[in-house]
Amino acid sequence: MSGMKARRKTPPAPRSTARSQAAFEAARRVLAGGVNSPVRAFKAVGGTPVFIARAAGATVTDLDGNTYIDYVGAWGPMILGHGDKRVEAAAGKTLQRGWSSGIPTEIETRLAERVVADIPSIELIRFVNSGTEAAMSAVRLARGFTGRELIVKVEGCYHGHVDALLVRAGSGPATFGTPSSAGVPAGVTASTLVVPFNDLPAAAAVFDRHGPRIAAFLVEPVAGNMGCVPPAEGYLQGLRDLCDRFGALLIFDEVMTGYRLGLGGAQERYGVRPDVTCLGKIIGGGLPVGAYGARAEIMNCLSPEGPVYQAGTLAGNPLAMAAGLATVEALHEPGVYERLEAAGARLAAGLQEAAAGTGAAVFTTRVGSMLGLFFQPGPVTDWTSAARSDTRAYARFFHAMLERGIYLAPSQFETLFVSLAHTDEQIDRTIEAAREALAGP
Repeated sequence: MSGMKARRKTPPAPRSTARSQAAFEAARRVLAGGVNSPVRAFKAVGGTPVFIARAAGATVTDLDGNTYIDYVGAWGPMILGHGDKRVEAAAGKTLQRGWSSGIPTEIETRLAERVVADIPSIELIRFVNSGTEAAMSAVRLARGFTGRELIVKVEGCYHGHVDALLVRAGSGPATFGTPSSAGVPAGVTASTLVVPFNDLPAAAAVFDRHGPRIAAFLVEPVAGNMGCVPPAEGYLQGLRDLCDRFGALLIFDEVMTGYRLGLGGAQERYGVRPDVTCLGKIIGGGLPVGAYGARAEIMNCLSPEGPVYQAGTLAGNPLAMAAGLATVEALHEPGVYERLEAAGARLAAGLQEAAAGTGAAVFTTRVGSMLGLFFQPGPVTDWTSAARSDTRAYARFFHAMLERGIYLAPSQFETLFVSLAHTDEQIDRTIEAAREALAGP
């Protein structure tokens, strides 16, 4: 990227936002906060959210006709890009046959067979409707299998809006979690322990103190909800060793990283096999889905075979299964992950170079096609260091990029995603837009 000539800096043409503003006002009259998921409301960056009318390839277009290069990708699942014809065809055929019955279908088995073949740690799988359900169910399964109560989670890792997992760290690395959301009783989180990410000594201290009572250690192998934060060398293997030593289960939340970082996810990339894996996003091809899987010994504790109960009316919905199978099959095509790796590397290097060229304090991280963009000098290794980022600077950058036709996550602490639909030209346009945005008015 160093040889790329900078384009002449010209102010972006003013965007029309009238229709999005009107849509948001209408939404606020009937939807709590005007949205169905909080980050969409732009509270973290200010302003009025854009409302999307259509999406295609690597772009989204709002109600006012503004088109943006999209690095949110529905928060990860659109790895093929928006409107992929293979996924559209698979979903269309399912719609013609009937899209929900609450009765078993063969498409559930076909997707399960593919996932089991791709991820060696999974012998049996159970589909649910979201990543939240997957994490919640995995925790219940771990407790049922081990007969233990305590769960250890990592500060800054998000596993959905499960009461017992909506916790933050206390005064030290081995404290019990306290609720980080109103409406969650303290008693619900009393069996959740919280430790920092990438801090193996803190994890060891928790196990030394509570080991015989710990059912599982739950972690995103690559943190994606404090921005993209890679695991330190040896961290994941150290967790594996601790769990083996104390008889606890290691749960990898691969809702983001599953099929994003390779056919075998982060566990394949880092060579560490968990006991239980949570999946979502990509295995639904953009439709609502979640899953959790493990070796048969663990999964056979689930009802109807075992005493751990979990059910869902729409679990294994054929529409989501068909879209997910089409997506996963497309990811088996030769060269897919090499292209994603190259595109992610091009964008990360270009953004870091743009920041260096303007003197902006920006630190980038990357694992495959997942990127973090932190407004601080870095390094970022955990939630404490991520939280030092200048959120106001990020908000200014976000809006400057929006004006230049680039849609980033509307929060400093979210991950950016590159898809197979992103072209080199689009990535280079993004880098040039960042250079202008960082240079200021």
